Amino acid sequence: MAASNAPDVRVRFAPSPTGLLHIGGLRTALYNYLFARKHAGTFILRIEDTDRTRYVEEAEQDIREALRWVGLAYDEGPEIGGPHAPYYQSQRKDLYQRYAQQLVEAGHAYYAFDTEEEIEAMRERRKKEGQAAPKYDALTRTEMRNSLTLPAEEVERLLEEGTEHVIRLKVSRGETVRFEDVVRGHVSFETAGIDDQVLIKSDGMPTYHLANVVDDHRMQITHVIRGEEWLSSTPKHVLLYRYLGWEPPVMAHLPLILSPEGGKLSKRDADELGIPVFVKDYREAGYEPEALVNFLALLGWNPGTEQEIFTLEGLVEAFSLERVGSSGVQFDLDKLQWFNQQHLRAKSPAELAERARPYLEAEGLDPEADYLEAVIDLVQDRIHRIEEVATTNRFFFEDPETYEEKGVKKRWKSDSAELVRAYADRLERLDGFDTDAIEAELRDLADECGVGAGRIIHPTRLSVSGLSYGPGLFSMMAVLGKDTCIRRMRRAAEVLG
Repeated sequence: MAASNAPDVRVRFAPSPTGLLHIGGLRTALYNYLFARKHAGTFILRIEDTDRTRYVEEAEQDIREALRWVGLAYDEGPEIGGPHAPYYQSQRKDLYQRYAQQLVEAGHAYYAFDTEEEIEAMRERRKKEGQAAPKYDALTRTEMRNSLTLPAEEVERLLEEGTEHVIRLKVSRGETVRFEDVVRGHVSFETAGIDDQVLIKSDGMPTYHLANVVDDHRMQITHVIRGEEWLSSTPKHVLLYRYLGWEPPVMAHLPLILSPEGGKLSKRDADELGIPVFVKDYREAGYEPEALVNFLALLGWNPGTEQEIFTLEGLVEAFSLERVGSSGVQFDLDKLQWFNQQHLRAKSPAELAERARPYLEAEGLDPEADYLEAVIDLVQDRIHRIEEVATTNRFFFEDPETYEEKGVKKRWKSDSAELVRAYADRLERLDGFDTDAIEAELRDLADECGVGAGRIIHPTRLSVSGLSYGPGLFSMMAVLGKDTCIRRMRRAAEVLG
């Protein structure tokens, strides 16, 4: 971190409400939050809603709910306010107009009256002349209808008549824009590759570029921590800072999240690979928010130690931007499942019972609290997600209606029905029903019948759970209870024969 006389750290997460919050967006929010908390700074939520054509009403609520779910509390933003309100760009329109006018008057921006058809015609013309990817820039603006090519009185007349127009950034050719990036080091772009970016659209709303720079300056943002996809836009932002006479914040561009098969993790690739891309999907699938945060933190950053399991507080303590890598990182769903399992194991059965309750209710199940805790205590080390309490372990709450076909084929022998009935009879005579007594009866029966214990264990497991796998049989039976086990064993003997 900089010297002690450096300004207080202020960072922002500034999503566009054009859809549900993406997993990559949550990682960006997380790194901003960790950096702010590490340096006793301020974490701001700003809603960049200037693109009204793509605005999705429920998206903003989804963003706020996702941040709340994982525990990333912001210090300034919608609902809670702050010294730089409003935190919606759509409500700051006059501010952007003012700075756009300042740029025009200083000769760093200009009015452009071209129609979409005229711009398209220019591009086609330039392509025929051999220009691979023509754009509205220093080369082409001289042949377009703008305040640089039209007489001043005509420009004035067009503006007075309310002729549709945009305001564009005037980018000179032959310059190199340089900046330091915490993650990537020294970065430079040639202005020959930068277009005359639209700053104010024809509807009077700003584009991302102008609004972003104005708001970051006005909100006193010290560090801009965002995804790699914004790296190519940064030279435009650096030019805007320069033309407005402002000091740019420190930049840090985070590495891409890649598909397990390589390349950026697109929605289409994720769907094909069964990887959820929206935070809401992980919440609904029963992932622990602490596990998702832990996983995402290590998706691009490393603590410099062998430690993998972190709480949010532990991440704050360990985090540094300098340990964020610049290379893309592959998304590994198996690794997330492992993290989720570790965080589940760290909770008490009582905590997990509370977490499992909504999933049980969704399945029409309503077990007593003590019984549910006993079940969770038994399966806690085996589940990867809390919803598995209600799905793969459903047999704890209702008798199995079917029996695993593969298990029956492999484990149910010609004498299984007879052995299971005999075991049920012995269990019925038991006074106590603990694991030791249940096991002792089985082993005594196996000795009497001259068979291995497995010959009774496997069909009994199928009988009481419908499955060929699960927790230890005797512990499982003790939790299920004597009457339930005997009832299920006799039914299986009858059904499977």
